Amino acid sequence: MGKITFFVPGKPMGKGRPRFGNGQTYTPKKTLEYEKLVQQCYLLAGGRKIKGYISFSFRAFYPIPTRKDNKYVTKKQREQMLTGIILPDTKPDGDNIEKIILDALTGVAYEDDKQVVRCDGWNKMYSKDPGVLFTIGEVRECR
Repeated sequence: MGKITFFVPGKPMGKGRPRFGNGQTYTPKKTLEYEKLVQQCYLLAGGRKIKGYISFSFRAFYPIPTRKDNKYVTKKQREQMLTGIILPDTKPDGDNIEKIILDALTGVAYEDDKQVVRCDGWNKMYSKDPGVLFTIGEVRECR
């Protein structure tokens, strides 16, 4: 199979905490909608179900804020954000982005996320085009 790389547009989103109401537990609507978007992007990129071990990596591209630390972002700061000098130390955390995408791909890219045996890393950065660039592939051997 090799690897599939796909882009999920929009501000990166983390996994929402379960909610409780009327004696039941439920997943927030925004989380469900984002998981559907992830699935659609994966399938549109030609993704299919992987039977073996899985590795993944991703880059999360955050929108450039208009304010940071209660001050307006200057033109110089904006340029530093785009060149990677200033990085997004904001929520969602990388591990929460990882969680929502891996959960969304369960049943679509693989039977169960227990098949994921390797994370090749993730990065957070600013971009004019926010979203998450996710790569998933089959592992032939671990070293």
